[in-house]
Order: sequence, then structure tokens, then C-alpha cells
Amino acid sequence: MSLLIRDTQAPEKWFDEFPVMNRYTYGLAGERFYRAIKDSGQIFGTRCYNCHITYVPARIFCERCFTELTDWIDVGAIGELYTFTLLYKNLDGSINENPIPVGFVKIADGGLIHLLGEMNPEEITIGMKLKAKFKPKRDRIGSITDIQFFIPVK
Repeated sequence: MSLLIRDTQAPEKWFDEFPVMNRYTYGLAGERFYRAIKDSGQIFGTRCYNCHITYVPARIFCERCFTELTDWIDVGAIGELYTFTLLYKNLDGSINENPIPVGFVKIADGGLIHLLGEMNPEEITIGMKLKAKFKPKRDRIGSITDIQFFIPVK
């Protein structure tokens, strides 16, 4: 049966528990990428010498030529603000009186979408240099939240 054809005998709603036994993993590149952030406060990318691209976050294969990427490079913790937005609503839909700035920080040929901190929204400009502010090492868990936010480079 095709996914586009609905089984008329299938229940429309399920009122019982539905156990899901899976676990999300970062994959090989993600594991190494987040471990470097957790253990040493470093951001790594992988370099494709065929396409002259440094991927951030790191990847295992080049998405253009499918070459296996084995060269890991510390790309530093400084990037450039490519774009940003201000969040006026919280996750529950309530209004946030103090907008939360979120931006895409370009690092090497990729970048990270993350919170922007230690600045007023009026001070934010496209192209400004930003630096990752890492949580204290004891508080890091191996995720993107180990970067507290990006702050202006003074």
C-alpha cells in the first residue's frame, strides 16, 4: 500500500502508550565535533581539498564531490554575523518583553545558528565579528548548548 493511500481500517487516534525505542546520535562527525567543544572549547571543521571548502559543523563526506573528509581543522571561535532575527515569543507562545537575538554566525565556509549575547539588539549589525563564549568546562555536556552564546569581538 502506498503512503498516499489511507488504510480505512487504521485507527485515527491512539489512546494508549506507544513505546519508542530509538536513540538519536550525532554520527561520527558530530560526535567528534561536539566532543571538541566539550573537552577543549574548540570548534572544528573538515576540509575538502577537491572543492576547497571547510565545513562547519564538520562532516564525514563532502556534499559536493562525495570525497571522504579526514582532515580536521580548528577553525577558531570567531565568526561573522551573516543574518539574525529577534525572537519576541517564548516556546509556549507567550510574549517576551525582551527580544532574544539569534543569528547565523559564518565560520569558515559554514556556520552555526545560535544565541547572541552581551549586546543590545540595537547594537547588532550584519558583518560584525562575534566570538563563541563557552560555558565553564565543568558545565559542558557535549552539545551545541556548550556554547553559551556568541558575543561581539572587542
